[in-house]
Amino acid sequence: MLLRHPPFIFAALTLSSLVQAEGLQLAPVEVTTAEASAAEIAQAQLKSVPGGTNYIDMNNVQQGRVSTNEDVFKYQAGVYAKAANNEGVKVSIRGSGLNRAPGAHASGLYEMFDGLPLTGPGGTPYELKDPLWQSRVEVLRGANGFDQGALALGGAVNYVTRTGLDAPKLQVRYEVGSRGYAQREVSSGQVLGDADYYISLTDSASDGYQHQSAGSGKGIAANFGYRFNPDLETRFYLRYRETTNDSPGRLTRDQISHDPRAANSLNAARDSKRLQPGSTWIANKTTLRLDDNSRVEVGLAYHDYPMDLREGTNRLKVAYTDISGSLNYIRQDSLFGHASTTTVGLRTTQAMPNNGASEYVRIPAGNTAIYAPGTKTRDYSYLGSDTVLHVGNELELVEDLWLTTGLAAIYTRRETQVTYPDGQAPISQHDWDYAPRIGLRYDFTPQLQIYSNLSRSVEPPHAWSMIWGSNKYFGPGSGAATGLQREGVKLRNQTATTLEIGGRGEAWLGQWELALYRSEVRHELLSVETQAQTANSSAIIAESNASPTVHQGVELSLLSPLWDGGRSGKLDLRQAYTFSDFHYRDDERFGDNTLPGIPKHYYQAQLRYSHPTGFYTSLNTEHASRVAVDYANSYYAAAYTTLGATFGYDAPKQDWQAWVDLRNLTNRRYANTVTPGYDDKGMDAARSTPADGRGIYTGVSWSWR
Repeated sequence: MLLRHPPFIFAALTLSSLVQAEGLQLAPVEVTTAEASAAEIAQAQLKSVPGGTNYIDMNNVQQGRVSTNEDVFKYQAGVYAKAANNEGVKVSIRGSGLNRAPGAHASGLYEMFDGLPLTGPGGTPYELKDPLWQSRVEVLRGANGFDQGALALGGAVNYVTRTGLDAPKLQVRYEVGSRGYAQREVSSGQVLGDADYYISLTDSASDGYQHQSAGSGKGIAANFGYRFNPDLETRFYLRYRETTNDSPGRLTRDQISHDPRAANSLNAARDSKRLQPGSTWIANKTTLRLDDNSRVEVGLAYHDYPMDLREGTNRLKVAYTDISGSLNYIRQDSLFGHASTTTVGLRTTQAMPNNGASEYVRIPAGNTAIYAPGTKTRDYSYLGSDTVLHVGNELELVEDLWLTTGLAAIYTRRETQVTYPDGQAPISQHDWDYAPRIGLRYDFTPQLQIYSNLSRSVEPPHAWSMIWGSNKYFGPGSGAATGLQREGVKLRNQTATTLEIGGRGEAWLGQWELALYRSEVRHELLSVETQAQTANSSAIIAESNASPTVHQGVELSLLSPLWDGGRSGKLDLRQAYTFSDFHYRDDERFGDNTLPGIPKHYYQAQLRYSHPTGFYTSLNTEHASRVAVDYANSYYAAAYTTLGATFGYDAPKQDWQAWVDLRNLTNRRYANTVTPGYDDKGMDAARSTPADGRGIYTGVSWSWR
């Protein structure tokens, strides 16, 4: 059924069958290529989810500067993404990882490349998520990533790579801008009979906004797909990238107001750096169609991501290697005469035995003052695995009313041990848990859908946080390890029960989507700086389980056509608003205090004029309310509002593009990210990284199709 028809016929047939099976009533679309069909199918699948989702077309994102995931997730309701003067981006969905430092391995999200696991027991590194490699990004907020085996509080993010089906035969892109910013890409992709390929080479560099915040990166992404017959196809993937980022450190609110380009004095004195010397992700995904109504998808991924951290008085060399496997069976049929789609999936990620770290004296200070640089302080191991078995079903109860049910079983294992000096007692925890899900979706008309769901999420801790959150230290006489953690502590899995209601549709005011949710969270994994960095010691950011907390909020997106002048062009207004109310519930120490880290109100808007000849221009704004910087809510980062503009030309033949992107036109000084403390007692502590000041960026791309 697959390649016996020309690609455009297959695309139409596939989309038609999907729409019928899912009970969707989509407006007629003209499909001319196989890739257009893939995009339409992806959007239809997201619209069939009884919960909040986002579909990001990277062709639209790339009509301006595309440096980090902060650029990718602009104007996406429910997604908070902020960079910290390097490639590390703090991404939080419904309060996931809201208090983590940018650049740390993300918490609370299950992230994938092309539907295959990226997230492992050690978290999710950022260096392989080069935006220029993506064709689209799919976000399933909260428990709505259930069918992907995503059980974390924030949900699932799937970065879909370009392939020979949608990439130009040759494309060259070049971006330059303020403060030494430059980014280059050369890529190629095409279909060769039953095979297709895609390859992209990128490199980037920037002097950074703060002093000592320069960064650079270079990498390659490639994939090769082959269709053996109409029922069997496979694709191999490769991503490799190296990055180097100086670490300027965090500033106080007063510093951000008066000298935002300064580096933290301790970081500057130490010449702090964060290096990813070479991360590799290699994977394969094979699909076998058993018959017209069922298929099996098998995936395997190898992920190696070492780090070399030189941000404190000690140097930390970390090794991470994960092996992941996935198996999914999808069947469309009838159940008691009603249309039904069933998904049975198994995914597992196993940390390899080499996972761990070695720590060395970098700058002799404090207890290590008598030891030469390079003296080993500690060795420790980080082991673990995540295994999820999930079964889900979508059943049409009556016409246009769909019931979604699911149940997942999750087995998590975490083991950590300080092996030098003098092998310490290992910490091991093994947990079984479950996550049920039930949802309803009703399509009143092709332009109006409402939904609701009730679900449970489960999130295990990272193995490394079990050491860094420990209160057990090496005593006097332990050499260079004196005063450092000697033994891990057990942490409980974070769980949450979430109720969500919402809808999506199209009306006189435009295309809209609204979601309201409330999560009752137990044992939330919260990070806090328990020891500030000093001239003699590094900062310690520990993670622990919190007393009961509540995450609730509103996510609203709206795309409104304000004017359509035909040949004279059109004017559209795009808006995204996220209300985030995250707080303790009767905590003994903090009562009902707000959880620090992200703003309660976050609003973005873009007013865009587009002309049929390809010219476009837009004005944009962003507003965020103040942010608590400690759990005691004794001090806040200031609220802010920014303005920006873009001017560009996108040729109707899609063969070349040019643009100018103006950022932060009023040169507003504000905190872009906050890493919370415990109780600053009203003092202005160094908790924040400043946003970039006024900047001008320009770019051009040329494609041969």
